[in-house]
Amino acid sequence: MATDVSASFDRLVTRYSPMIDRSLRRLAWPRADAPKRLLQAMSYSLWAGGKRLRPMLVLAGCEAVGGRLSAALPVACAFEMIHTYSLIHDDLPAMDDDDLRRGKPTCHKAFDEATAILAGDAMLTYAFQVVSEQVRNPRVCVEVMRQIARGAGVSGMVGGQQADLEGEGQSLDLERLVYIHSRKTGALIAAAVVCGALVGGASKAAVARLRSFGRDIGLAFQVVDDILDVTATAEQLGKSPGKDQAAHKQTYPALMGLDMAKVHAQQLIDKACRRIANLPRPQALTTISQYFVARTH
Repeated sequence: MATDVSASFDRLVTRYSPMIDRSLRRLAWPRADAPKRLLQAMSYSLWAGGKRLRPMLVLAGCEAVGGRLSAALPVACAFEMIHTYSLIHDDLPAMDDDDLRRGKPTCHKAFDEATAILAGDAMLTYAFQVVSEQVRNPRVCVEVMRQIARGAGVSGMVGGQQADLEGEGQSLDLERLVYIHSRKTGALIAAAVVCGALVGGASKAAVARLRSFGRDIGLAFQVVDDILDVTATAEQLGKSPGKDQAAHKQTYPALMGLDMAKVHAQQLIDKACRRIANLPRPQALTTISQYFVARTH
């Protein structure tokens, strides 16, 4: 089963990745009048590898409602920029203090802390510039920017990260853990699916269904992240494992046990896939979501 999921996901990567990379090369700061070192740090992190999961979700969300992928590509690129900014800041000494990301020195190690902070700031704001310049329908453009801001900001990823920091060393119950991770990780994943649907011309009903789908798979993604922090090696992860335990963070394996955490992740994915079964073309979203629980890194 895991082999089949991996093969299906690899085929999807083969189809989506060239489109995403071409668009990133076209959109990644061609007109930016900025210091060379800042642009180098931004590019270093943007092209450091990774599976481009969030831009893939944008494309798959657009495809699920019968939209044109060309319309979704700029939004997909914006999500990759925002995700990359979040990783740069996550790795800083004041946060997770990681030396490795995707098997390479983190941005602050390859450059310096101040440049890394500015590179993250620049990438976040540039993502909004891309959306504002590339999404032609004004109504859709405004709604996409609103969804991105909510998913990435105080009620989403950033707020979740703060709640995660405050939870270190505390004994958290499941409700609090869901609160943290549905924002820290799940909110931006859900926003990617929703924004893909918006540029694909989805109905309000389809957007609502895809929002719930995104929340479920976003939470499942974090459950699996917690599992891999316990079970995977540094070579598999491309970063240091065991960081959660070292920081005395409450995690799903710690709260549920490793086996039950795996079951919980699969249950979330199964529920999510049922939500979108009747959409025009849900196959790509289903493949990505199943990969979320089958992945080993």
